[in-house]
Amino acid sequence: MGFSQGLSGLNAASAGLDVIGNNIANSATVGFKAGSAVFSDVFASSRIGMGVQVSGISQRFSAGTISSTNNELDMAIDGQNGFFRLQDTDGSILYSRNGQFFENENHQIVNIQGHVLTGYPAGAVGADPVPLSIPSSNIAPQATDSLAANLNLDANEPVIDPALKPFDPTDSSTFSDSTPMTVYDSLGNSHVLTQYFIKRSGSQGTASNWEVQYALDGKHVPGNAQALTFDTSGRMTSPIAQVSKGFADPGGDDSPAADLNISFNYGGSSQYGGKFRYDMLQNGYQSGEYVRVSLAADGRLMAQYSNDKSQEIGTVVLADFNNLQGLQAAGGNAWMETVSSGPAVLGQPGSNGLSLLVGQAVEASNVDMGQELVNMIIAQRTYQANAQTIKTQDGIMQTLVTMR
Repeated sequence: MGFSQGLSGLNAASAGLDVIGNNIANSATVGFKAGSAVFSDVFASSRIGMGVQVSGISQRFSAGTISSTNNELDMAIDGQNGFFRLQDTDGSILYSRNGQFFENENHQIVNIQGHVLTGYPAGAVGADPVPLSIPSSNIAPQATDSLAANLNLDANEPVIDPALKPFDPTDSSTFSDSTPMTVYDSLGNSHVLTQYFIKRSGSQGTASNWEVQYALDGKHVPGNAQALTFDTSGRMTSPIAQVSKGFADPGGDDSPAADLNISFNYGGSSQYGGKFRYDMLQNGYQSGEYVRVSLAADGRLMAQYSNDKSQEIGTVVLADFNNLQGLQAAGGNAWMETVSSGPAVLGQPGSNGLSLLVGQAVEASNVDMGQELVNMIIAQRTYQANAQTIKTQDGIMQTLVTMR
């Protein structure tokens, strides 16, 4: 028994206590991963060992519990596989499990250290990751250029003879049914497009013919009439393809809005005995202000606008490594890639074994306080035992000194 062995034991036990203390201190740190001191014996040529040494600090990368927050930019990795990929101001890349993010003055998504969250550009999963940003401008309006109409025209409606009752949008006796719908011009201004359905022919055992007339903002648009034909089973036989209709000067002479050109799709319409029924869908919308951002489980970030439209702004990328223990701690609850860890393997959350994401949530530390307190007691006992070996060796030395 020598002083060196006992001293090495004291140093090792002290290092173990430091690691345990660090774990306890970070028990409330978001995304923190607990560490453990790894010990090994000191090589000696003799059978008697030379003591113990700290070989390194391993980290437990198990997932922590997930808790909800009120921050729309917070995100948690729901599982063990994956790290957020962050870019420092000097361009270096860091990796973290801490998903506490906010918007900086440049509209970038950053953490408290100023590291920018990176991801794939919108619609380009697999491309080189780029810094992710929040939109700073409104979403532009989109003019209506497509309208899908799924109709059922009442087969029992009487035929209206155009010679006797020419079409007049102000006279309901000149058409069978009508339906208004809001459409939008190139400036995002709304207009009311009304379709008037008129039964023109249809006797027993023969096909039925209907006519569609159009009015924009209450003004009839002549020359745009469309014929619809149904067979004796009530199925539409024409038109099969979409039909395009033009509406000039939707905003009037003083409006710079472009002419409206809308493709109408009447496919799936029918003529059965029963009430007039319609289901309309158009693709235009007015300009919208940015309201908030939402996160999908697969990492897609969607900007939400005041006009009820959403737009993808990018996809959060996750990184994984072949050897997690090879990562180098960089402070601020982040790690850096090393030769030992291997290069980062990037991917979309939920793909290739990567975990999914949870929005408006964070991952708690994986420190087990009960276990850490037990480890502290064990380390303390180890320290005391090593101190006792030094005390015993000192007693032996005192005996040798006092021998006569």
